[in-house]
Formats: sequence, C-alpha cells, structure tokens
Amino acid sequence: MNEETGETGKHPNHLINEKSPYLLQHAYNPVNWYPWGDEAFEKAKNEDKPIFLSIGYSTCHWCHVMENESFEDPEIAQILNDNFVCIKVDREERPDIDSTYMDVCQALTGRGGWPLTIIMTPEKKPFSAATYLPKESRFGLTGLIDLLPRISDMWSKQKRELVSRAEQITSSVEEVFTKSPKTRELSNQELDSAYESLLENYDPEYGGFGNAPKFPSPHNLMFLMRYWERTSNNKALEMVEKTLKNMRIGGIYDHIGFGFHRYSTDRYWMIPHFEKMLYDQALLSMAYIEVYQATGKIEYKNTARDVFTYALRDLTSKEGGFYSAVDADSEGVEGKFYTWTYDEIHKILSKSEANIVTNLFNIKKEGNFRDEKTGNLTGKNIPHLIETPLYIDVEPDEELDEFHEKLNEAREKRGAWKRNLLKTIYSQRRLEVARRKLFEARENRVHPAKDDKILTDWNGLMIAALSKGAQVFNDKEYANSARKAADFIIKNMSDSSGQLMHRYRDGDSDIHGFIDDYAFLTWGLIELYETTFEVKYLEKALEFNNYLINHFWDDNNGGFYFTPDNAETPIVRKKEIYDGASPSGNSVALMNLMRLGRMTGNPELEKKASDSIKSFSKSLSRNPIASTHSMQALDFVQGPSSEVVITGDFQSEDTQNMINSLRTEFIPRKVVLFKPDKVQSPDIVNIAGFTRDMDSQEGKATAYICQNYSCSSPKTDADDMVRSLKNI
Repeated sequence: MNEETGETGKHPNHLINEKSPYLLQHAYNPVNWYPWGDEAFEKAKNEDKPIFLSIGYSTCHWCHVMENESFEDPEIAQILNDNFVCIKVDREERPDIDSTYMDVCQALTGRGGWPLTIIMTPEKKPFSAATYLPKESRFGLTGLIDLLPRISDMWSKQKRELVSRAEQITSSVEEVFTKSPKTRELSNQELDSAYESLLENYDPEYGGFGNAPKFPSPHNLMFLMRYWERTSNNKALEMVEKTLKNMRIGGIYDHIGFGFHRYSTDRYWMIPHFEKMLYDQALLSMAYIEVYQATGKIEYKNTARDVFTYALRDLTSKEGGFYSAVDADSEGVEGKFYTWTYDEIHKILSKSEANIVTNLFNIKKEGNFRDEKTGNLTGKNIPHLIETPLYIDVEPDEELDEFHEKLNEAREKRGAWKRNLLKTIYSQRRLEVARRKLFEARENRVHPAKDDKILTDWNGLMIAALSKGAQVFNDKEYANSARKAADFIIKNMSDSSGQLMHRYRDGDSDIHGFIDDYAFLTWGLIELYETTFEVKYLEKALEFNNYLINHFWDDNNGGFYFTPDNAETPIVRKKEIYDGASPSGNSVALMNLMRLGRMTGNPELEKKASDSIKSFSKSLSRNPIASTHSMQALDFVQGPSSEVVITGDFQSEDTQNMINSLRTEFIPRKVVLFKPDKVQSPDIVNIAGFTRDMDSQEGKATAYICQNYSCSSPKTDADDMVRSLKNI
C-alpha cells in the first residue's frame, strides 16, 4: 500500500488524520475537505470564498449516495475546490454544529435530514440550505452541477446581497434562542394534552404514530405507560402494546440476528431503513421492559433480551464501551446483508425447516422487497411475521427428539391444553434451530460497516437500559455489562473535575461533552446505582449533574444550554427541549434533577427542575407531544412519587426478595436506595442523610416508604411494601 495515496491510489485530503469513521470515509475524495476548525475558516477569509458545509454520519444511506454521485466525481470536485472551502462534519461527533444548521435548513426549506448541505460565509453565517442534492438536476431537485456555479457567480457579483441574507438568517436564529421566555407553572393538563395528541396521531391498524415513514419514538411509548399508570386509561396501554407488537413482527426488526433497524419506510413496519443505531436498541429495550413489568407478557421480555443479545454481541468493544451504529449498506447495496432469496433459504435449511421459515416469515419466490425507484419486486425477502408468535418461557433447553417423544405421549394421554403447550414449545425450538443456521450463514456475508466510535451520551442510554434489564430480569450479565461500560467512560472519558469528553476512538478521547453526554450518562448511573446499590455510581451521577449545573445552566432564564460556558458556538448558544430520535438533554436532565433531589433529600435540585420546567413552559404547553420525555418528568413532578429505602443484609434472601418484589412491578414514580445493615457509617448516609436512622426491624429486611419528606412506618413484608406503593 502506498502510504501517501492509500489503497485507491488517490491523494488524501485534510480529513486523513481525523478519528471519525464518517470523516475518514471521505478522506480520499477528490474534494479538498477540511474538518471543522480555524484552518478552514481562515482559508475562506483569506481567499474570499464561501464555505460549502456538508454534515452527515457514517451509517447514513443518502450520505453514501451523495458521495458516490458527487463527492467522488472529478467535475464536481473541481468546481468545489476552485470556488469554495469545503468542510465535512460528523453530526454524531458535533451535534452542536448539526443542530444549529439543521434549524436553519428547516426554517428555510421546511424540512431536514442528512446529508445536510449548508453554504455560508467565512463567518459561519448561512445563506443557503438543503439536504441531499443529486449531481444533475432532476424531479424538481437542483443538481450541484447547476447550483454550485450559480452560487459562485452570485458570490462574485452579488456578495453584498448574500452576506445581507446570511445576516438576516443568523439574526432570526439568534432571536429564537435568546429571547426571554414567558414562564408559568404546568399541570396535569399538559399530560392530558400530550395523550390526546398521541391518540389523534395514532395508527389504530398498525400501531405507531402518523404515516410513513414511521419512527419508533420509544419516549412516546414510555410516556403513555406512565399516563396509563396514572389514569388507568387502558387505551394508552393498548396503543403501546399495538405499536410494540407490530414493530416486533415487522421487517423493522431483525428476526435473524436481532435488534431494530432505524425506521420503517412504510406505515406497516415492513420495509426498514436498514441502519442500526445504539440509541434505538437502548430506548426500545427499555420500552419493552416496562410493558413486560406492566403486563407480564413473555413476548416483551423475550424481545428486550434479544435486543440485548444483539447489542452485547455486535456493538460492544473489548474495553466495555458500546459502538455507535451499523450501516444500512453492504457492497454498495442497502439491505443486502439482511435480505434473502427463497432459494437461499432452501439451500441452507432442511426441507421441513425451510417450510417453517418461509411460511412463518412470509418468504416468497418472487420476493417481498420492492425496488425503491421502480417499485418492482427484487426477488429478495425481508423476514417478517403476520402475527405475534406465542412464546413459552421454558428452560433448560431439551433436545428436539426428547420433545418429539413427549409430544407423541401427550397425544395419547393428556388433554388438549398440554398438547398445545408442547406443540408450541416444539415449534419454538425448531424455529430457533433454523434461525441459528440462517444466522451462521449470514455471518459469512460481507458485513455492513460498523461505526466504532464510542459516544458518551449513547453509552449512557445503553447503561440505563442494561441496568433496567438487570433489575427486572434479575440478570447479572446485564449488570456487569452496564458496570463495565460505566467504568470505561469514567476512566477514559472524564477528568477529576467532572468534565466529560464526547467521543472515544482508537485510544483517543476528544470533543468536550454536550448536555446529552452529562444528562444521558447521569441517567445511566442512576439506574446502575439502583441495580447494584454501589454508592460510587450515585456519587458520579451527582458529580456529572453538578458539572452540568455549573457550566450549562442559563442563569437568566433557567434550563440548560446545549454547550458548556467555555465552548465555541457556530451561531448561537442553543437551548432546546424538543425530543427527536432520542430525548433532548433538557428532558433527561429534568428527570435526573427530580430523581437525584429525592434520592439525596436536596430541595435545591428539585428547585432547579421547577425552574427548568418554567423555562420551557411555553413550548411544553403549546406542543407537549414534541417533548414526551419531559412529560414523563412532569408526571414525576406532579406525583404522587415515593422514596423507598431498603435496609438489611444485601446478600440475605429476605433482602433480595424485597428488592426483586419492587423490580417486577411497574411503579415509575419512585426512587430506591439501599442502606446496609450493621455497617458503621455506610456511604449512602453521606449522600442521603435522611436514611441515617433507618435500620432493619427485628433482624429482617425492612422497607421505609417516604413521601414529601415524611416516611411511613417500616415494613418487613415485601407484599405489604408493594401494596403500599401501589395505593399511594
């Protein structure tokens, strides 16, 4: 290999020394890309050129399309290099830059998405915005071959007008984020409004909200779970179950290797956009866990476990952190890794196994996957189900021939219920054997690229999810994985002052953390503490939360900025509450403030939560459906909520029984602490002083249930404890 030119024989551009997989994908483009930084902006000023800013991410399908069509094209590259200074940004590395210019794009064009294309002055002020653009104009889209010379000519002849337009756009953006909000208290009315809006947008036939494309939006579902628990409105639970069931049987779910794809391109959850994101796995597994707690239905438990199987197998680094994403494309074709022909399945499986798989997963000879452009069937199949399979929670595994003997015996001697049970178990086992064969065959294919950078915020979500799974399923592997990831981030991506780094890759931590890093990791550490009751994780949660308050808090209007007080800002220092594909940092921070306030007995944290709600009260009351994670926090604020302190010998059977009794129930408005019995000055007392005099009674595990800084009489019976909590 030629080190100067790489494997392709092409010369590298200025991205060659970056760590981002997305930027490195473009390091050998003929476009003379620069990373975001002073060098590029100084060049633009010195040469009096506008900046062509392109924002995307490594697993973005249309980013690949635009690269292949235009950024690898010598003609387009020549126009860009001669007339612009070109900057590439990985939106996952620099969500601050992406968020700012995405607002611009949506304001100017009415839509957003990636790749995001911004043309701006050397002072970072935008005057043109678009998403994907083809090389040549077609179907109403202006091609780069036409657009770029036009803009270059305008910059040469009408620069004053372009600069004036950029100033106006920048002023408009600044006004949105700097004007003082009108604040007011919120109430249950906003919870009702959020529910009504979700109900109005609900698809009663296929679940989910709105029409195509359909996104999972698990924070909507987790809000509905809390609304159901608060109001006993069974329609809220019905919407959640319908959505989760249809997602699980649809093509958006990977039935062979597990995990969820990014979103569905249709309303049926049938044809996915095939990329897989870490945050989707984390948030969706939490939704399935909560519905399992509420209903006890095994299908939800199994789905969450399968998602964890995927994440621990395919998205976990040897150090314990979690990778970001897996591409939609392999060998230049979207979905190629995940789709099957009828003949492939019959070649891999026995005849009877192939019949089971083709019937159950709707595999057709002509295929069920249509070409996006022509609409014609491709001969490829996306495995999906017609209805939710019946799950039987059985263990340990038995060989198929043993089940076959039992099935024959049941036909002669036992009732219909037993025969049906054995048939279900037998079919389940046979399907699992076939699935494993298909998975092993698929492993030999060319895999989609993996974005192996480790992001603090998305890792925080997975730590939270695995911790919840460890609690509800009593699974030590999940707890250990969450612990290992948290320890990795604390060791490699934070310093002694509580400052976090956003990205880690190839031994390098870089980019100062954003609000999501602090908020999401704090969420994960709170859940990890409630899983392990290791006080060091609660201490770290408080440390990162304090750093967030000290360096991100808006002293004038309340709420948290997206960036810290010492950070560069592209146009304006933003503050937002909107929940997108994942919850906003302010939404999560709001819940963290409430939980940490209750866990420590610190009313100042609750006051910060109240001030944050007031700061965003206008947007929350006007459009609560856009901030359903904030609505979850508001549900907690409105109460009634509880602090549960369990004291006893952590290893004893009665203590574990009391802890597990709490975890099997869906009781969302609570925090849980553990105080070890017969320990001199336990660490938890230093954090939660109100636990000082809480001791076990009569040598038994004991629970104290507190509300509004007042505690009920201690309880030594687990069932009595759960009843008391549910009756609050």
